[in-house]
Amino acid sequence: MPQFQFTAADAKGEQLSGTVEAPTEAEAINQLRTQGYYPLQVVEEGKGTLAPAKKATKKAKGGKKPAAPKGKAKTGGRIKPKALMIFTRQLATLIDSGLPLLRGLTVLGKQEPNPVLRGTLGALADSVQSGSTFSEALAQHPKIFNKLYVNMVKAGELGGVLEVVLLRLAEYQEKAQKLKNKIVSAMVYPVIVMFIAIAILIFLMLVIVPKFEAMFQEMENSELPMISQIVFGTSSFFIKQEAALLPPVPNVIWVILVFVLLGIGFSAWGKTKGGRKAIDTMKLKAPIFGDIQRKSAVARFSRTLGTLVTSGVPILQALNITRDTAGNVIISGAIEKVHSAVKEGESIVTPLQASGVFPGMVISMVDVGEETGQLPEMLLKVADVYDDEVDNAVTALTSILEPIMIVILALVVGSVVFALFLPLIKVIQEVGQ
Repeated sequence: MPQFQFTAADAKGEQLSGTVEAPTEAEAINQLRTQGYYPLQVVEEGKGTLAPAKKATKKAKGGKKPAAPKGKAKTGGRIKPKALMIFTRQLATLIDSGLPLLRGLTVLGKQEPNPVLRGTLGALADSVQSGSTFSEALAQHPKIFNKLYVNMVKAGELGGVLEVVLLRLAEYQEKAQKLKNKIVSAMVYPVIVMFIAIAILIFLMLVIVPKFEAMFQEMENSELPMISQIVFGTSSFFIKQEAALLPPVPNVIWVILVFVLLGIGFSAWGKTKGGRKAIDTMKLKAPIFGDIQRKSAVARFSRTLGTLVTSGVPILQALNITRDTAGNVIISGAIEKVHSAVKEGESIVTPLQASGVFPGMVISMVDVGEETGQLPEMLLKVADVYDDEVDNAVTALTSILEPIMIVILALVVGSVVFALFLPLIKVIQEVGQ
């Protein structure tokens, strides 16, 4: 019979770990609950490992608890999405096991290694103990718990299904993070290749090319090819020092400084209303990356709205939250029009279609969902479809970008090398004649 490793909490919130023999994981959890424990993690031996827990959570033999660290706990700040996802799933498991919310927060606060989240959990426990609802306590920490999180928890409290809503939140966070990682991984490769190409080009221009230029200057009556003149001129410009009005440093420093200032200016412009709108429009209309941006935005819209409505959040409030978390002002504007139409008693489909942002398949599935009364389920299905679409698009883009970036790198370096050796070949030919 399989052996299962477990970490559990007793009625006082103290943690213990061990092994239990059971035919299935569900049976192992039932055994622990029968013994009065609240399972935190249950993993079959050989198929995974338990996450490390703090050793100080057990009682000493004398019956005294370890002293809590003195000083004010850290609150505020931000935490990684993965840490929030793990906390959400663990809290849902504890509440589903029958542990009260306050005790669950205390248990998770004791084992949490992240100081910011640990301090935040302590503050949440204090707020709940003083009479605040869980959603009200979460709203006091907006840097960690956004509007989506707070409103879903509020809906779960009102419907008495907090553990179900927390599980949905954890699943939403997992899929959103997975989608984000796919897009980021597709961007890493071309960025690295471009960085290497620029670094090699600067090295050749500042170190290798000047030596060849000095050698060719010693040769009289030797006319350089046009490509060599361009490369040598560019190298001379980078190395030359302009001391008239500016400090005497190589021009390459000023070139780098100009690009840095342009990047800062572009970033500042992107934070303005007009700049953000222009940039988000370019993102959606870009030749290669625009399709991925559009599909990921549609997937985020569908999953967020579907998850909120499924959890019991009113449709108008869910649209407001979805608008604020869209990540693209063009998509946000389209959702704002949907909100206005729904507020006036109209259908969701008409403003979606008029926006020109959402594909026809999305509009058709939303239309069917409205007619059949299964809009949340349809939205989640759309999200699953477009998650797969993004996955396929990212895979295809990566396979296309790899050879393209290699060719670009070869052309850049090859052009410089060709410009250096072409005059040598010409001289050798002249000597041979």
